[in-house]
Amino acid sequence: MSQTPTPKQALILWCLLGKHGSALQSEVVPKVDAADRRALVSGRYLSEEKQGRSIRLTVTDGGWNWAGQHLRDPLPANFRVLQDWLERIDRHLATTGETLAGLIGTPATPGPRPAESPSAESLPAKPTRSRTAKAAPPGSAKPRKLTKKQVRARIEAAYLALTEGQKAQAVRLSALRAHLSELDRATVDAGLAAILAGDPTARLSQLSDPKSLSADEREAAFSPAGEPFHFIWIQS
Repeated sequence: MSQTPTPKQALILWCLLGKHGSALQSEVVPKVDAADRRALVSGRYLSEEKQGRSIRLTVTDGGWNWAGQHLRDPLPANFRVLQDWLERIDRHLATTGETLAGLIGTPATPGPRPAESPSAESLPAKPTRSRTAKAAPPGSAKPRKLTKKQVRARIEAAYLALTEGQKAQAVRLSALRAHLSELDRATVDAGLAAILAGDPTARLSQLSDPKSLSADEREAAFSPAGEPFHFIWIQS
């Protein structure tokens, strides 16, 4: 990265990070001018892609790294409140050792819009697959035992199906499990455990308000050592 973001470009990055790292350009405040977008893309802080009539902006790994190292950089004077909050976040991360991505990755409200529709549509397919499994001869489930890499690949394929090919989106584990209903729970849990143990491109997060969880979401949660996780994120 040869160029440092201007204060306005930094605000664009912070706005996107507040939206979990990705949003349509029209949703970003301050308004993204073409010159600022080109500068952030050429500096490898953002990536852009056409989505319908709009442009989706996504913070790159370089953008995440820059943000984690520049929480105390000065912002325009009328954004003093944001400046104070970023400094508090910087102190929190320094004290706890938590990463900025981990902190931002915990949704404050129930997650993504698109993930829920596909999951609901996929639910009726479960009985069909279940009947097929029952009709199979005894022992037919044994060949379905997958390697860790295969399970990870299946999880990512299901994730991309639910987000319509988008990364850096929160997907509910209830939707993910429904999409992977041909795999037993232990297999999916093993894949989630591997991600939690240290996957550089994926992470699990929790819902901050347990009261908003449905019974299905509680059932679908991945709870190692009694600590429930409700969402999965896969970065680019």
